[in-house]
Amino acid sequence: MNPEQHNNPDTPLPDVVMPKCPPRNLLRGQKALVTGANSGIGRSVALHLAEEGADVVVNYIFDEQSAIDVVTEIKRKGGQAIAINADVSKENQVKAMFAQMFDEFGTIDILVNNAGIQSDAAFDEMTLEQWNKVLGINLTGQFLCAREATREFKRRGVVREISCAAGKIISMSSVHEVIPWAGHVNYAASKGGVMLMNKSLAQEVAPYRIRVNSVCPGAIRTPINRDAWETPEAYADLMKLIPYNRIGEPDDISRAVVWLASDDSDYANGISLFIDGGMTLYPGFTEGG
Repeated sequence: MNPEQHNNPDTPLPDVVMPKCPPRNLLRGQKALVTGANSGIGRSVALHLAEEGADVVVNYIFDEQSAIDVVTEIKRKGGQAIAINADVSKENQVKAMFAQMFDEFGTIDILVNNAGIQSDAAFDEMTLEQWNKVLGINLTGQFLCAREATREFKRRGVVREISCAAGKIISMSSVHEVIPWAGHVNYAASKGGVMLMNKSLAQEVAPYRIRVNSVCPGAIRTPINRDAWETPEAYADLMKLIPYNRIGEPDDISRAVVWLASDDSDYANGISLFIDGGMTLYPGFTEGG
């Protein structure tokens, strides 16, 4: 690529290699649960939390081997991790998962509500099953896990040598908590629900020194959205929505999660942190707005 092209906003830049920052042990001694942690963003989050010193529960529902691989990688680097199979939309399975975590690690300090799905359809063709499945995982699942974590945070309280906070809940939302998405009404509704659930919960539990925040990814290079970035043509179309002119990487999200889980962000509570390359800046208004 001609170096002059780097200054041309109409020319996508080469794929970015994210710089590797040395771990600072920001989460040493803490116990974390990451739902949907066997692939994509969840996998990256689990690995980053472990690199910063946390013991990690790798939750999954399908593809046990991928979850085992994440655990193996964490242990290979000197961390502690276990894999637990649980459907977060099922109350009994969530309760059993937390009980198993407490048996293994004693408590929980960090919950990352990451598990999420899509089941897309035109609104008038969407089935009740599609609606309930997406809301069940994306919203009810976050409620059930956050409720169990909150109970433990309240029971245990602040352990100052571990963290300034009694507990941290980080929910994976989306730019679609604020951007409407035709053809994906169930998904957008679930993320809008996550937004107000989290803000309401943050308001309620702040006096207990429990922090609740969301990370809102834009377009991230993961298997779930491969069709949007795999070919040059699809990538070029995607860049029309991203002023920063590159797709996001799972590490972009994981670094934000680590910050929200650490005491570096102790005064951040009830926020929706958009990590989206500017997708929420209404790029369609760049010209002629």
